[in-house]
Amino acid sequence: MKRRGFMMMTGAALLSGLLLPLRALAAVWNKAAFEATTLAGATQGLQVDKETPSADITVNAPDRAENGAVVQVEVISRIPGTEAIAIVVEHNPTPLIANFMFAKGADPYVVTRIKMAETAEVKAIVKVGSRYFTAGKQVEVLENGCG
Repeated sequence: MKRRGFMMMTGAALLSGLLLPLRALAAVWNKAAFEATTLAGATQGLQVDKETPSADITVNAPDRAENGAVVQVEVISRIPGTEAIAIVVEHNPTPLIANFMFAKGADPYVVTRIKMAETAEVKAIVKVGSRYFTAGKQVEVLENGCG
């Protein structure tokens, strides 16, 4: 009887310990921005009111992607105090692809592979304090990777 009670308490404690990080992730998750179906909705969800083009942001992506299902994108921000880098693709069903947050001292550098529904501009939106900077690159998708 005591053993069963101990096992139940231990199991409950372990389960709550495992769920705690999921709750923390859910608190950071920007559901409105990631579920938006338009570029304007995604930027509104990110609370971007005005974007300023910047030459201090580099977006490296192929000019032509043979397969839209796997397109490698690299974003480098040379703007001091970069807090976040968001990657958006206008013609995707959900334009916000990713939103990376950087702690102080972290290099604002991201390499990831994204899925593109069709030819579009891959755009990086960099957050610095309350300001947003942007840069982009047009990528031609030769094959429809989403369908």
